[in-house]
Amino acid sequence: MEVVYALILTAWVLFVIYVAKVVYHALEPKGEKVALYFTRKFIHIFAAGLVTLMIAIFGLFTSPLIPFLLGTGLATILYIFHKTGKLLYWFQDPENMYDVNFCIAWAFVISLGYILGNIWIGAIPALFMAIGDGVTGIVRNALFRRRTKHWIGNLSMFLVCSPIAFYAFGLIGLIAALIASLVEHFDFMDDNVTVPLSSFVVISLATIIF
Repeated sequence: MEVVYALILTAWVLFVIYVAKVVYHALEPKGEKVALYFTRKFIHIFAAGLVTLMIAIFGLFTSPLIPFLLGTGLATILYIFHKTGKLLYWFQDPENMYDVNFCIAWAFVISLGYILGNIWIGAIPALFMAIGDGVTGIVRNALFRRRTKHWIGNLSMFLVCSPIAFYAFGLIGLIAALIASLVEHFDFMDDNVTVPLSSFVVISLATIIF
C-alpha cells in the first residue's frame, strides 16, 4: 500500500505542476517574474504542503525511505532540467536552483522526523517552508509585484504558521514559528534551507530536552 500511496502523491504533485502552468499563463500579462514567483508559491502550498499534511495526518508511510526517495528523486529531476537548460519555465528560475533546494530540504526534515520517532518534528518545518513561506511570497507578490523581503510577508507567515505549530507542539511550536518567520526575512541564504532547518532545530531540541 505504501507504494500505492507514493504513486498517488506523485500523481497529485504532477497535477499541481500542470495546473501551475495554466496559472502562470493567466498571470503572465502582469509580468514574467511576477507570474513565475506566484506559481512557485502555488506549487509550494498545493503540492508540498498538502502532501506533507497527508503523510503526517494519515501516517501513510512507516519509514522515511519512500518520502526520502520522493523528495530526492524530484530534486534530481529538477536539477537535470536546470543543467540541460530545458527548464519548466513556469516555475523554474534560470537564475537559481531554489526549487532543487526545496525538495532536498523537504526530504531531509521529513526523514529526520521519522528517525526521531515523531513525524510532526519534520512535518512542521516542512509546512513552514511550504505553506508559511508560500503565503509570504503570495502576499508580497500581490502587494509589490516583485520579489521583496518586506516585513508584511513575515507577519503573514507567522499568522499562518503559528496555529499549525501550536496544534502540534504548543508553546514550542509558536517559538519555532516565530523564529522561522524572522529567519525568512534575511536573504543571506536560500530560505528553503534556513526556514525548515532553523525550525527543525528548535522543535527537535525542545522535544528532546523537555
